Amino acid sequence: MVTSLERGAVVAKQSIVDTVTPLVRPIVEAAGLQLVDVEYVKEGRSWYLRVYVDKQGGIDVEEIAKVSDPISTAMDTIDPDPFPEKYILEVSSPGAERPLKTDADLEKAVGEYIHISLYQPVDGQKVFEGTLQTLTATELTLVIKDKTRRIPRTFARDAIAHARLAIEF
Repeated sequence: MVTSLERGAVVAKQSIVDTVTPLVRPIVEAAGLQLVDVEYVKEGRSWYLRVYVDKQGGIDVEEIAKVSDPISTAMDTIDPDPFPEKYILEVSSPGAERPLKTDADLEKAVGEYIHISLYQPVDGQKVFEGTLQTLTATELTLVIKDKTRRIPRTFARDAIAHARLAIEF
């Protein structure tokens, strides 16, 4: 059961993300990069504002450094300050297993190996990995390995809780 305090924390974190994202996006895009995600999370005793950036072909440390200072400066100009606690700003690449959060992310991932988590189990499973074969407005089809066979499996998009790129073993 979710308490009202937990629900309030989720709303507050989302509000911060909603406030920060439109300030960060033009900075990232002006540097020729793509804003992949923004998250505000607590780990241990510390709060983190994480900004994930990327570009076609990958990103290097110099490109991350190029946007870190302007992002930090932009965060200092928000009035009123939406951050209830001190936080650590991290600007980084989303990594090889980057999240697929938007329609554009999923469209780019057609033909790629991905991982999906479902809200409810299907045939006793909530997690599937396979090559994203097709994508429509309402469904996606993964080609899943089953021992020596490859089986297409279709999932309703509204049944998918999370999707990300995956590394095939």
